[in-house]
Amino acid sequence: MPSAAETSRPRIVVITGPTGVGKTALALTLAREFNAGIISADSMQVYRYLDIGTAKPTREEQGPVPHHLIDCANPDEWFNAARFRAEADLAIDMLHGQGRTVFIVGGTGLYIRVLLGGLLPGPGPDEVRRGNYKELVALHGKAYLYEKLRTKDPAAALAIDPNDAVRIIRALEYFAATGRSITEAQGRHGFQDKRYKFLKIGIFPDRDTLFARIDERAAAMIAAGLVEETRSLQARGYGEDIKPMQSLGYKHIFAYLKGGCSLEEAQASMARDTRKYAKRQLTWFRAEKDIIWMSPDDMTGIGRSIAAFLNP
Repeated sequence: MPSAAETSRPRIVVITGPTGVGKTALALTLAREFNAGIISADSMQVYRYLDIGTAKPTREEQGPVPHHLIDCANPDEWFNAARFRAEADLAIDMLHGQGRTVFIVGGTGLYIRVLLGGLLPGPGPDEVRRGNYKELVALHGKAYLYEKLRTKDPAAALAIDPNDAVRIIRALEYFAATGRSITEAQGRHGFQDKRYKFLKIGIFPDRDTLFARIDERAAAMIAAGLVEETRSLQARGYGEDIKPMQSLGYKHIFAYLKGGCSLEEAQASMARDTRKYAKRQLTWFRAEKDIIWMSPDDMTGIGRSIAAFLNP
């Protein structure tokens, strides 16, 4: 018989999958059915003013369903997995106390992993070393620092986007402090600090359908005003050197605004890079053996799986 502590633990439903797959629309429909609140597990939706380029649910869409971890940081604030976990824990407690089902929805695999399985123990940030790495990026570019990572920690380099300066710096920082690969350390840790019971549903149609949706979404973002949104961010003082502005969509529009390409070329490169990102996400998720993969069109099957989990 389960203990009182076990029966009182929140049961969490995770809806994840690659970018562009339709997680937000599906989760909004299911949240109304299951009286759920949604905690976003998207590393870009945490930032204010980044709406179109992050495919953030609109105010109207958020209205009927409580949302958390959206618009909780300014674009120049540091936001990482540890902060996500701390704030998500508070949101889970709040929703659970309200008698709501908890949905975690998003495609940032690291955020989901540390929430469900714990943080990697190890050295904290070294501000001096981190500052040196940032200076190297400013002087020589991200490709230079990524090459340093490939030399020192090739396993980590394979798992990290060459444009993700934050994770590149963290991997180099960890290696410098410990002499070990951060990827190997994560493998040994195993993220086994299970504090919640969870159902993890991965949403994926098929490759061709996903890529077609990504191409359509890139065009829709341009039509919805991504250029104007990027200009607005510039006017607020958020330049292309900060992390959110280096993300998909915004960096492509910055290239267009500087005259480096046409708007059509910016849209094409945005779609291309998003497809590449989706493939990297799928590689990450396929290593997560506890994901149950389902089609986004199988709403009935997804609903039944959630109901069976919530009412064992």
